[in-house]
Amino acid sequence: MHPQLLKFTLPGLGVVEFPTYMTLLVVGFAFGIWQLYREGLKLGVDAQRFIDLGLWMLVWGILGSRLLAVVADGKLHDFVNLCVDSRLVPVDPHEPESRIVECVTREGGCGDFFKCNPATGRCYPPTDCLAALKFWQGGLAYYGGFLAAAAFGLWYARRHKLGVMRTADAASPYIALGLYFGRMGCFFNGCCFGQRSDSALAVLFPTKPDGPRLPMQLAEAIGALGIFVLLLAWRRRRREHGEVFAGLMVTYGVLRFVLEFWRDDPRGAVAGLSTSQLISLPLVAWGAWRLWESRARGRARDAAPPSSSAAPPPSSESAPSTPDAPATPAS
Repeated sequence: MHPQLLKFTLPGLGVVEFPTYMTLLVVGFAFGIWQLYREGLKLGVDAQRFIDLGLWMLVWGILGSRLLAVVADGKLHDFVNLCVDSRLVPVDPHEPESRIVECVTREGGCGDFFKCNPATGRCYPPTDCLAALKFWQGGLAYYGGFLAAAAFGLWYARRHKLGVMRTADAASPYIALGLYFGRMGCFFNGCCFGQRSDSALAVLFPTKPDGPRLPMQLAEAIGALGIFVLLLAWRRRRREHGEVFAGLMVTYGVLRFVLEFWRDDPRGAVAGLSTSQLISLPLVAWGAWRLWESRARGRARDAAPPSSSAAPPPSSESAPSTPDAPATPAS
């Protein structure tokens, strides 16, 4: 683990810190926005719109990922208690700052930040009604960010006549690449870890002192990088707009659903499936339906008489900037 990428002191500013997770996340988004701008130039649309789209997707992505983390990761009750009665929120014993000991018998047993509840002898955090909004303290769920950013992106593309599915296809590979940077950040941050394992591939995370664990962050990062390469190639061979976006839904949805069986960080679960698995199912179903529908239309066009006036939609990256054919939104 290496949660702090850079830390140095500047005259007049004091200590400057670059957390590894947030730094890699920003790098991934910045690269994706730059590539979206280049795609806009190729498509013949207002490329500045693609820059605005990327920046707004960053904002909505953070909001959505934080919202899902708060609601679905099993800590909503703790966030409420942090505002109402923080004595009901014991400090996680695996946190470096925690002091879950008989704090009533030890002065300063809870450290300088936490407080001691004499009735239970357990430490608890101070009252904080804004804790749910402090995403920089940890707690972001990728799927929440993806759904929020994708919904906004589709709306933005339609409003500004960029071509909804064409824009989605242009962005899809860089969404996967951004996930690669994000999961590498998770690995260095020590979150999103896997189950306890004695495998040679297991890694010891300081936040989980019970033994080595599977590095599922690295597995997902490698998978996301593979999806990025696949989608870049797919864009050159697609027959309809929307196929690449649908391919992202299917490939990442399947990857995430499978990897979740080896994840072991605390998250919500229903009927034995994690929140991420429950979200993956409809996304995979929609993507598979969209691909099947696209292929069916392609076969129909191939079977049409040569004199037919129907023409297939453009498949090259230099497609004209007219709106796409009607398409079903992702969410």
